[in-house]
Amino acid sequence: MPRFHCPTPLVEGQALALPAAAARHVQVLRLQPAQTIILFNGQGGEWDATITRMGRSDVEVVLGAHHATEREPARAVHLALGMPANERMDWLVEKAAELGVASLQPLHTAHSVLRLAGDRAMKKQAHWQSVAVAACEQCGGNRVPMVHPVSDVAAWLKALAPATAGQPGLRCLLSLAEGTQPLASALAQAPARAPVWFLSGPEGGLSATEDAQARAAGFLPVTLGPRVLRAETAALAALTLALG
Repeated sequence: MPRFHCPTPLVEGQALALPAAAARHVQVLRLQPAQTIILFNGQGGEWDATITRMGRSDVEVVLGAHHATEREPARAVHLALGMPANERMDWLVEKAAELGVASLQPLHTAHSVLRLAGDRAMKKQAHWQSVAVAACEQCGGNRVPMVHPVSDVAAWLKALAPATAGQPGLRCLLSLAEGTQPLASALAQAPARAPVWFLSGPEGGLSATEDAQARAAGFLPVTLGPRVLRAETAALAALTLALG
């Protein structure tokens, strides 16, 4: 059954007009009155909904039963990464959302190829958020990951809450440096449901200064193995291991 994101309060029996993006999607699929769809607003669960009216550019529905269905991972995993170039970031956001990432933080780093600022950065953030929404509509996720505004890695690290000894979360820095701990070992030592933050560099990796700043912020350098992976591959591989 087709699923659509509707980021408004939803109540059983409510009649409402779908948001523009969802309405366009319903129109493209050539759905008709009396057909049933599924709506979710990102706050948990999903609703049956019946189409009652198809206008030229608007669609009206009546909400049916709410189902407290959750398909989210037991562990919240947050991914901060130096943005890869070209369309690879779109692909990464889509796949990370499908896998169940909790949030994404796009970063400028010393070796970043993609540079965004001002209106262009805001438009890219909105675009990536829409990519995450579409991925959740497709995969069955009922909670859309937040794509945060683009930030410089140094500013983002500085804004993080200090890591403390009693903090249950795990901070991991994907690193090619010698002597790093295998990610699988680091995850095995963390509580099963403890949140995880990953920091991953762009195509050229993090600079020595950025690496040192991340370690000072409580990030444990970890490795995914002896192979050198593309930036987007490394990020998704780490996410998959953490969610597994």
